[in-house]
Amino acid sequence: MTMQTPQPPPSALRAVLAALDSEAALCQPAAAALRGAVGPLLPSHPLAVHILEGPGSQLATARRTGWRFLIKRGSATVSAEPAATAEVAAAAEVVETADGHSFSHFTAGPYLDSTVRALRQAWQLAQSSRSRHQPRLLSMPEHYAAALWLHHPEPGPATDLLIPLAPAPCGVTAHRVYPAAELLAMLERAAVPARLTAGIS
Repeated sequence: MTMQTPQPPPSALRAVLAALDSEAALCQPAAAALRGAVGPLLPSHPLAVHILEGPGSQLATARRTGWRFLIKRGSATVSAEPAATAEVAAAAEVVETADGHSFSHFTAGPYLDSTVRALRQAWQLAQSSRSRHQPRLLSMPEHYAAALWLHHPEPGPATDLLIPLAPAPCGVTAHRVYPAAELLAMLERAAVPARLTAGIS
């Protein structure tokens, strides 16, 4: 599998760099690890963020909302290559606007380490397959889940792959590589009883 490095729009990168130079942005609680860091703070691992909403949604309907960059401490350039987890201090998210992109917020927590681990898995897969995939970040709020989405240029039920990030929903194994259709069907089956219960109450 060949990994196609995603190229963020210049306005997305500018928004992140501006946030890293902003005292107000760095005052956010999730940016605590960035404050007082020794050495430069650099955006890396750019991933387009897509959101999948509504019951029974198909992957093709996921809409892009912006970009997420993992923020590393140290001397490195913007890259999608997996890095040591210890170097990742936070993530910065930018959202699409009519004028380009705008900084939204910093994030911290278990999804950071999980994203780096999933990227490593994806690059390991790339060594043993000739198919082409582009890494994306998929948010599934209806299922309280997120996954690294390995998108194939010719999408189909058997071509796109999803690597659920930890913590994963009950019944889903984090960091297992699932065909996208299989994982979405599992999540939908798990969600149906909850929707029926909510409808009754």
